[in-house]
Amino acid sequence: MRAAYFNEHGGKEKIVLGDLPVPKPRAGEVLIQVYYSAVNHLDLWVREGWPGLKKFFPHILGGDASGVVVESGEGAFQFKKGDPVIVHPGVSCGHCQNCLGGWESLCSQYAILGEQICGTHAEFICVPQENLFLKPERVSFVEAAAIPLVFTTAWQMLIKRAHLKSGDKVLIHGAGSGVSSAAIQIAKLFGAIVAVTSTHEDKLLKAKTLGADFLINSSREDFSKTVKQYWQTGPDIILDHVGEAFWEKNIKCLRTGGTLVTCGATGGGKGTTDLKHLFFRQLSLLGSTMGNKSDFSEILKYVDLGRLKAVVDREFGLDEVAKAHDYLESQKQFGKVMIKVLT
Repeated sequence: MRAAYFNEHGGKEKIVLGDLPVPKPRAGEVLIQVYYSAVNHLDLWVREGWPGLKKFFPHILGGDASGVVVESGEGAFQFKKGDPVIVHPGVSCGHCQNCLGGWESLCSQYAILGEQICGTHAEFICVPQENLFLKPERVSFVEAAAIPLVFTTAWQMLIKRAHLKSGDKVLIHGAGSGVSSAAIQIAKLFGAIVAVTSTHEDKLLKAKTLGADFLINSSREDFSKTVKQYWQTGPDIILDHVGEAFWEKNIKCLRTGGTLVTCGATGGGKGTTDLKHLFFRQLSLLGSTMGNKSDFSEILKYVDLGRLKAVVDREFGLDEVAKAHDYLESQKQFGKVMIKVLT
């Protein structure tokens, strides 16, 4: 089968398109023919590597996928051959206290496709049957593959971690990212008032079509001051994946008793916090990584109703994964960058 993988960490030139054996489903697993896969910032970080990250090579990139069932392993009886499915990227043991409690992302064996284990930039993949969900009829295969990682991440940040409620004032950074485009929709779905930041005017206008109420061009204005013009007390919730570049201003503009929830650090990994702000103003600083399969069924219900929708920016071929990484690094995209696997 064709697959996009790398044999050592480094730049985009390390990505190889080559032939690898078609995997065989083990007990409880299902073999999927992949139609579409998605590119995430996680793929860039994994490719580059970080201290302590250990990989078996060759390592296949990609976390999200859509496709059809080809074969089921022993005991995997939930799906039949030909079923159109969406692949959820989070793999866990399924029987520990965290998994049974609906928090599989806290499982000690938790892994994300394309990060700790091989991913979805391949013509065929094997995944546990628990990671498969039937594709809603109203969405295409490319839209289906754009949903799992970013909507699960945004849902966990806003609903499970920050406990979003109707009327909350929410500041969402980096409006053009996949997570942020999903978060805007989820926040509006639950009745929040949303302000977004971006350095690109066209991305702000696109965010408005998703429901954003206030638009802040962070290349022209200080978002921490502008957002206080909208809400004198500051945001109730800030959703951030920029990190260091925005950290201090996030802390300062957050309302007393407010919540900052973060899932990434594209703008640097070190954030300085004046602890007096933290305890005097009783702020909540929350970390969040991906999310839980137990919530994904709920997300898909809203997708099927048309109340949440995939935001697809551009497609690349499986032989263009390096170009897709370059495009994502350029920050030109609004929404998801996709890989068309089936030709």
